[in-house]
Amino acid sequence: MTSVDTTPAESPSAATRLGGLAARALTAPAVAPLIALVLTMAFFSVKSDNFLQTQNLSLVLQQVMVVGVLAIGQTFVILTAGIDLSVGTVMAFGQIVMTKLAVANGVPPLLALALGILACVAFGALNGALVTGVKLPAFIVTLGTFNIAFALTHVYSDDLTYTGLPSELLFFGRTFEIFGADVTYGVVFMLVLYALAWYALTQTTSGRHVYAVGDNPQAARLTGIGTNRVLFGVYAMAGLMSGLAAMLLVARTELGDPNAGQTTENLDSITAVVLGGTSLFGGRGTIIGTLIGAVIVGVFRNGLTLIGVQVIYQYLVTGVLVILAVSVDQLVRRRRM
Repeated sequence: MTSVDTTPAESPSAATRLGGLAARALTAPAVAPLIALVLTMAFFSVKSDNFLQTQNLSLVLQQVMVVGVLAIGQTFVILTAGIDLSVGTVMAFGQIVMTKLAVANGVPPLLALALGILACVAFGALNGALVTGVKLPAFIVTLGTFNIAFALTHVYSDDLTYTGLPSELLFFGRTFEIFGADVTYGVVFMLVLYALAWYALTQTTSGRHVYAVGDNPQAARLTGIGTNRVLFGVYAMAGLMSGLAAMLLVARTELGDPNAGQTTENLDSITAVVLGGTSLFGGRGTIIGTLIGAVIVGVFRNGLTLIGVQVIYQYLVTGVLVILAVSVDQLVRRRRM
């Protein structure tokens, strides 16, 4: 009598599925930036005993929150294969509007905040209108509004720095303690904005339209997507994020400085997006990756400062990071073509 082995054999498909899940996890857009962040933090923790101290990591997040919010708007724009070179100077203009109205013109603080944010949204809407209505390249449009915002900031401020700000303008600079570290309400606000941006891009039809326009605008138009509406919306979104970043900048610095935010923020916001895995060619990227990219920028600046690297060389490192990230993006794109 022939015996039959009824012991269930281990299903090879289970191992295959597990391997597939692992492969997908490793190739997820945010994984490479996360690995880069971990390696960067490990490097600076070896180079400086102060780097991993709780208060220093808290400081990194506080330094990141302004660029991090700018990078949200920049992500929406870059996902459509555009770019916004004006976010830093628009933010600077917004914070001068807020502080001058509140300090010099006696406008109620909350109204001054709202008007400063609206001024930034107006710049974003102008960018969107010129890109969609006049069909000008985003690079040229936002380079133009970069200079316009820069000039208006200095003209409107009279090149004065506004101090003695009312407490309402400083709310997001206040801190609370968690795990022995001081965390500002501004950092929490930034994380909330990222959560909302993640939901908008991944869980809504409008978010899918942003990816579709960036991937192939002609195909998106043929499927009935209003490409002009989407493009106008992302530039207006970038303007809104510039306004909210201006509010956080005022709360962090406790003054209105016409020179604040006009040097590194434009480059840093683009760097954060690119390091986070979003393609400059549009259609590919994640908002979580941008958050990680913004933290990488903050970690590099903080770590290089701790080990005594001069500021001028920090710009050099940032520039190299951008070139490397774009080069990798280009190689990945060529392989997919």
